[in-house]
Amino acid sequence: MKKVIIIGGGLGGLSCAISLAANGYQVTIVEKEATLGGKLKRIEEDGYTFDLGPSTITMLSAFEEVFQQAGRKIDDYLHFYRINNMTRHFFSDGHLLDLTDKTEEMEQQISEYSISDAKQYRAFLEHSQKLYRISEKRFLNTLLLRWQDRINLHLLKSFVQIKPFTSMTQSLSSFFSHGNSQALFGRYATYVGSAPNQAPQIFTMMAFLEGKLGIFGVTGGTYSIVSAFEKLAVELGVTIKKSCEVHKIHVESATVKGVETAEGLFETDLVVANGDALTIYQQLIDEAHRPSMTNRKLASYEPSLSGFVLLLGVSKQYPQLEHHNVFFPENYQEEFKDIFTKKQLPDNPAIYICYSGKSEESLAPTGHSNLFILINAPYLTEQYAFDQVKNDYADKIIQTLEKKGLSNLRQNIMYQKIITPGDLAAYSGAHRGAIYGMSSNTFTQAFSKIKNKSKDIKNLWFVGGSTHPGGGTPIVTKSGQLVAKEIMRE
Repeated sequence: MKKVIIIGGGLGGLSCAISLAANGYQVTIVEKEATLGGKLKRIEEDGYTFDLGPSTITMLSAFEEVFQQAGRKIDDYLHFYRINNMTRHFFSDGHLLDLTDKTEEMEQQISEYSISDAKQYRAFLEHSQKLYRISEKRFLNTLLLRWQDRINLHLLKSFVQIKPFTSMTQSLSSFFSHGNSQALFGRYATYVGSAPNQAPQIFTMMAFLEGKLGIFGVTGGTYSIVSAFEKLAVELGVTIKKSCEVHKIHVESATVKGVETAEGLFETDLVVANGDALTIYQQLIDEAHRPSMTNRKLASYEPSLSGFVLLLGVSKQYPQLEHHNVFFPENYQEEFKDIFTKKQLPDNPAIYICYSGKSEESLAPTGHSNLFILINAPYLTEQYAFDQVKNDYADKIIQTLEKKGLSNLRQNIMYQKIITPGDLAAYSGAHRGAIYGMSSNTFTQAFSKIKNKSKDIKNLWFVGGSTHPGGGTPIVTKSGQLVAKEIMRE
């Protein structure tokens, strides 16, 4: 029986562990934190429940496949529910738009600020669907490890079709002229940690993925996915070691031999690293063992954006809020100049709020709100000290939300916690606090993620958002499945 050690118990690692264990491998997950989940964590305080990390759930098939691999039914472990008013958007000119899968309703809402944009919505949705289908067929369901996978007529034809050098902003401008529409759909660039004027148009596929296939909630909160995966993994015999940090991946003769921890050396046949690949290479593998991944090369990658998080337990409810909400500033593009050029917190940011208590009242005390507030932030640099500005910036966000209609927010705050990119780096190992590993602001970084199989070290694999096929809850789950299948194939 082959031994596999998985470093990190995020969704990618858990997904991989479940598939391998279901097929006869002896699997151990080694996790440095006291709980599993990686960037997806849960905080429960004073009756308020908050899920950190991913909150917008799509592509349910990715989760279903995990249970199918193990011969189980997902309904015995997890319950998803469809969110009808998927995301409420508050524009700076006073207009509201609720994302819905009903095309006529979307057209009507868009027409309230731009009749010409409304007339273009169907054509844009068809374009978005086309990009999604190409991505699904050519990119999302294969690892692209071998040169035959990357250089073939079908893939080359797909590249021509998706026009990889056309940015999201350029693509959106060919359909929409109003700033509200461009902000509404340009925001999908942030789903891969990037800027809409730099990320390739392929990511406008999210408009179809969310707008037609739907957004879902999870009973008990998003962390329930982690709990369900953990339960299944244990049932399949996976050993899980928590609060056990890996200090080094042990390599001999360019081959993985084990992992070194505070508890000693764990020998193994294979290692699957479920963490930021940049961090793994720089901190856990001696440079001598990775000639194609020198420190200089790793430093050349541009990290993705990070996040500034404010958790608020509020003794009041706001009926204008839905489960997912976005408040846009007057000039959305300025945010990305602040983040990627000035490398500072945006002066006038878009503000995302997940209010899961809207769908499940049990996640907050009766009559109260659990508000997860996220602002896009720059990755960590030596020039910017988040700890020095975090309290003033949190006050600024609260003041902005009060101006945007969340009346008396400050005086009703019963619980407050601030989480900075530095905190994210500390608990998840995210390279420079970046949420998605590398940004997708260039052609190379968008379409050539760090490969799931090490070029230098035999039997070393990678899963998670910093490697192919990319970030997002269902996608990292899929990465675990794809790597497990490839390990078994080999």
